[in-house]
Amino acid sequence: MSENNVHKMIIIGSGPAGLAAALYASRANLEPVVFTGMLLGGQVANTHIVENYPGFPDGISGPDLVEAFKKQAERFGTRIEFDNVTALDLSERPFKVTTYGGDHYAETLIITTGANPRKLEIPGEEEFTGRGVSYCATCDGHFFTDKDVVVVGGGDSAMEEGLFLTRYANSVTVVHRRDELRAGKLMQERAFNNPKVEFIWDTVLTEIEGNGVVQSVRLQNKKTGEESRFSTDGAFIFIGHIPNTELYEGQLEMDELGYLVVDKYMQTNVPGVYAAGEVADSHFRQVITSAGMGAAAAMQTTHFLEEQSS
Repeated sequence: MSENNVHKMIIIGSGPAGLAAALYASRANLEPVVFTGMLLGGQVANTHIVENYPGFPDGISGPDLVEAFKKQAERFGTRIEFDNVTALDLSERPFKVTTYGGDHYAETLIITTGANPRKLEIPGEEEFTGRGVSYCATCDGHFFTDKDVVVVGGGDSAMEEGLFLTRYANSVTVVHRRDELRAGKLMQERAFNNPKVEFIWDTVLTEIEGNGVVQSVRLQNKKTGEESRFSTDGAFIFIGHIPNTELYEGQLEMDELGYLVVDKYMQTNVPGVYAAGEVADSHFRQVITSAGMGAAAAMQTTHFLEEQSS
């Protein structure tokens, strides 16, 4: 351990939560170090346009929004390191953070490693992501005004997002691998009673097809094995998220889905370790809510350090 690799704060992850935390921490003179992970900006960096973040009435591209976050944080002294954290030791403070570049130590940690949408892993899914394949109705629903879309999934998220899409789409066809929904009774009733929503039961997608943009999906009935092609302008996939929490197993408390458990101050079960954004949020999963959680975590971390030094 040397003065050069001991920091008041290390932030793991560089999405909206991480960069918002960095902004607030750097303005508090904590000189935070952000380890970006594999992708600067997280999921929003792959979003074509963001239209629901306040301050941008004409929308802003995901990469441009990330760059604005980054520049603002750096302006106040944040250090951005394009490196990936490979191991953590939270048994004592300062916490040991191991990256490809070496070992670092942190008086406090803010974890913002996010979550990734669970994918179908079928042909065409990756190719057409952002060109008809989406994992966020709130983000992309507007682009499907007066179009026909498919929603994959049968849980609360699928029904909630599918109903949101009816504000824009001409029709929403829910494709579910079972013969009944897993969503709660109220969400089911709303979906069944919406004239724009139709259902295809006992069926899975096997391929997404198109020419530049999505034009159709291949379907297979799980009971009969029958295959068919279904014309659509978009495929919204809501089969769950996978939080990026592998590094913290056995060290930080997680819920049954693998998300980090935090209190209202973004504090984990280890004093001095905070978490923000989708790594600790299985419900909202929005840029603005993640940024707010990041800001809150940084503010609380500031208080924690003040208490430790008093």
